[in-house]
Amino acid sequence: MNIFSLIFTEGLYRPLLNLLIGSTNILPGHSVGWAIVFVTIIVRLILLPSFLHQASTMRKNQEKMAKIQHKIDDLKKAHKDNKAKQAEETMKIYKEAGINPAGGLLPIFLQLPVLIALYQVFFSGLTPDTYHYLYSFVTHPTNLSFMFFTIDLGAPSFLLGVIAGIFQFIQMRYLSPQPQSSPGANEETAKMMASMQKNMMYIFPAMTIFIALRLPAALALYWTISTLFGIIQQIIVKRSLKLEANPPNI
Repeated sequence: MNIFSLIFTEGLYRPLLNLLIGSTNILPGHSVGWAIVFVTIIVRLILLPSFLHQASTMRKNQEKMAKIQHKIDDLKKAHKDNKAKQAEETMKIYKEAGINPAGGLLPIFLQLPVLIALYQVFFSGLTPDTYHYLYSFVTHPTNLSFMFFTIDLGAPSFLLGVIAGIFQFIQMRYLSPQPQSSPGANEETAKMMASMQKNMMYIFPAMTIFIALRLPAALALYWTISTLFGIIQQIIVKRSLKLEANPPNI
């Protein structure tokens, strides 16, 4: 095992696995479904400061962009036939104004390993093959209940898959930020980006449903709860910060 695998396993996968199984052990009826709901919410709360940082960065960039928009417009007119020069000068204006177009991306990259580890925990964590990862104070689970209301979380669920897809569509349709073209991009590029986002608005939810129909419903439950949490926090943050564009997804 290399150093990166070791850090991922011991720093993310193992703690999350123990949290899931530990939660299952203490919940009434040893419900796997409620344990997934609990762990998903805990993880989303842990990632909340990163989300708030992204939203705050977006708001600050919006305020700065409003102040320099006239410079950008003048620049486009002055170099309308030279896109390379237009992009170069635009980046200079951004730098002078203290705007970093990629400033909100670092938190997203920091979140990805957590989400990947969580996905693996829900996909394969509740089998005896993983029990050797349990800490000494976490009891090996017995009599686990994979029934969540009337849904068997150990088998694919069309209902949960559809619900997860609907929530993802709502998040992308009404809460996702509008596509931002790169400095110097022409109208055709902007239209292409807008068209791609519109297509993804339907493709991603459809893919979610398609994948959910082939994997245990435990994963569809995780997607559903995580997306619902994301929708709620985006609405709250958008209203509290009064963002013109919608806050970023996580």
